[in-house]
Amino acid sequence: MRDEIRAQIEAAVQQNEILLFMKGTPVAPNCGFSAATIEILDSLLGKSYASVDVLAHPEIRDGIKEFSSWPTIPQLYVKGEFLGGADIIAQLFESGELHSLLGVAATDAAAPEIDLSEEAHKALRGYLEGSNEVILLGIDRGFEASLSLGPKPDKGVLVEKDGVTIAMDRLTAARASGLKIDFIETEQGPAFKIDNPNQPKAVTELSVHELKNFFDEAKAFRLIDVRTQGEWETAKIQGAELLDEELKSELMQLPKETVLVMQCHHGHRSLRAGEQFVQQGFSQVYNLTGGIDSWSDHIDPSVPKY
Repeated sequence: MRDEIRAQIEAAVQQNEILLFMKGTPVAPNCGFSAATIEILDSLLGKSYASVDVLAHPEIRDGIKEFSSWPTIPQLYVKGEFLGGADIIAQLFESGELHSLLGVAATDAAAPEIDLSEEAHKALRGYLEGSNEVILLGIDRGFEASLSLGPKPDKGVLVEKDGVTIAMDRLTAARASGLKIDFIETEQGPAFKIDNPNQPKAVTELSVHELKNFFDEAKAFRLIDVRTQGEWETAKIQGAELLDEELKSELMQLPKETVLVMQCHHGHRSLRAGEQFVQQGFSQVYNLTGGIDSWSDHIDPSVPKY
């Protein structure tokens, strides 16, 4: 690692009380491990922490691994000390230790109210019969739910339903209030049906022609570009705003019915960014299908392709 890169990393670690080296940004994470870590930090801190997008800084991406003697990203630093990567942060969160390390009051996670139909309860008891295992419930950040059998975890949240023990982690518990589980017949055979009233409205795809109509009709909306600074300097759609920490803070203060159109190179990063805003309560979030590449092909060929 070059001395100037080491100096940059040291300065960033010392100047920021809580600093996450990650792939992407908190609003637009570029890997599942980074996404899982920011979800934990957001649940405890809101947005009051700093981050470095290592994908935008390749030398830092390589240098931080040498600096910490840790081979993977994300990496979390608190008060100048390296805490660990995604798995360790998740473990610290479940145990409540992360709360203390971040200066947040630790509280017991509330057990959610879960409604089991008679058929679901009977099926779950059948799976558990003669076993020392429990039902493991998972609800990921996209509100995809899963049920499985496994040993009772040392940490987490337990819900007891007439002889059926359902175990889950803290983040799942926060998403599961009012969950309804049924057991129904489908074309593929019997299956569990899970209805979650907390599931946010999905991001809506928007074609480049529909976006042009937004502009032509002077519709009130914000076009948010989630690409890197280098991509922005190479090509941009007129009227777009490059997402940075300052703009992110501004957007979070807007009414939740504000129309947001997320845009990137091909539409993948912007979809993930849109999902982040949906999870923050925004109700009219669009993703530009095909991104700026499609805009160049079909609407404005003067926008450079790369």
